[in-house]
Amino acid sequence: MQMEIKCAIVDDEPFARKGLASYIEKISFLKLVVECEDVMALHEYLRQHPIDLLFLDIEMPEMSGLDYVATLKNPPKVIVVSAYEQYALLGYELEIVDYLLKPVSFERFFKAANRAGESLGFASLTIGGQHSVQEQHIFVKVDKKLKKIQYNDLLFIHSLGNYIVIQTTYSQEIIYSTLQQMITMLLQIYLYPVIDLILSISKKLR
Repeated sequence: MQMEIKCAIVDDEPFARKGLASYIEKISFLKLVVECEDVMALHEYLRQHPIDLLFLDIEMPEMSGLDYVATLKNPPKVIVVSAYEQYALLGYELEIVDYLLKPVSFERFFKAANRAGESLGFASLTIGGQHSVQEQHIFVKVDKKLKKIQYNDLLFIHSLGNYIVIQTTYSQEIIYSTLQQMITMLLQIYLYPVIDLILSISKKLR
């Protein structure tokens, strides 16, 4: 098994590329092999050099990042890094590894990189003070009070117009929220895997 994951960064903002590169440098199992300002530059690179993991912005000149990924027959693992949460559903449909909202903290970046590593056959890694996905939780407002819900207790979440139904092992909560707002909250705390659960249930109930 290879010891490093070959990574590429595609973002039209130099400052954003610099920040991601500095994060990659801190993670021993990641190796940055190329930085590109648009997907066309990446396309030329990929003609000669395969990569394992792509850190990808969405809104860029000529072609969006996700539109480009959709054209690839055998795309690398993709982690989207964007300032816009409205593309999260499209990212899910393209089976990306994770969706990071700018500005990205190192801890959040590390969790996404670790998940990519696991999908490529690397063992799970941790950093100080970090909790696994199973130990994560969310707070929702129920009857004007905040209620803590553990990830492990979630059975399903689905949308009913402007309301969200959260079914847990011990209760059912109905909160005032849209599906997109719920997904945005989950993205912020690394519960991207739960989006699969939300969408599968919501589609069945349409």
